[in-house]
Amino acid sequence: MAVHFELSPSTGPRLVSSMDKTVVTVSILEDKSLDTIDDEATSLLTVSPYTDREHLLDLRTLDMENAILAQALVHLKSLRADYATAPYVDTFNWEQVVEQVKQIAREREYRWRNTSFFVVAFRSQIPPTTVYEDLGVLDKAAHAEATASGGFLKYWFGSPDKEGRNLATCVWRSQEDAKKGGVGPAHRRAAMAARDLYSHWKIDRHRFTIHDDVESWEITDWA
Repeated sequence: MAVHFELSPSTGPRLVSSMDKTVVTVSILEDKSLDTIDDEATSLLTVSPYTDREHLLDLRTLDMENAILAQALVHLKSLRADYATAPYVDTFNWEQVVEQVKQIAREREYRWRNTSFFVVAFRSQIPPTTVYEDLGVLDKAAHAEATASGGFLKYWFGSPDKEGRNLATCVWRSQEDAKKGGVGPAHRRAAMAARDLYSHWKIDRHRFTIHDDVESWEITDWA
C-alpha cells in the first residue's frame, strides 16, 4: 500500500525534540556544489546516536540528492510514544523532513531530481533476561562497520517499551549499499546473538521516494 503526500508551503524549520536521539553537529551547508566541501570539519555529519569519528557520515562521498537528504534527516524524530507498534509512515515527521529537503535544495539553487532511497524498519522484542547494554555493544560495532561501507544516511532507534518492544530504522542510499553494509564480521556477530537476545524480531523494507522539484513524496513497501 502506498501513502502519498502533496506538500503545502513550509511554516519554517522546526526544532528537534528531546525524544530524538540524534545529535546535530553540522549545520546546513551553503555551497552549491559538493566539490567545494573540502574541510573535514564541515563535511562530517552525525546521523545516529553514535558520535565517534568512525560513525560520522562524510558528505563528500555522496551525490547531491543523497547529501541533501542526509542533512534533512538530522531533523527526523518520532511523533508518538508507541513507535514500536505504530504504522511506520505515521511514526516519524516525514513531511517536515521533506520540507527540509526542499529548503536546502532551494538554498543551493539546486533542482531536485526524482530519487528513491532504501529504508529498513527493524521491529523487535527483548525478554526480561536480556541486558540492553549488551545489545548496545553489538549495535555500535555494526553501525561503524556499516558507515565504513558507504551510503548509510540515517540510523535511529528508540528504547524498549514496558513489554520490551522497540523500533530501529535505517535509511540507505540504495538496497545494494544496505546489503554491502550488512555482511561484515560485526554484523555476523550481532546476527548470531539475535536468537539469544531477542524473543521476536521482524524486518520491513520500504522505498522512500522524493519526486522532481520536491513537489511530492511517498513511502511504499519495497518490491
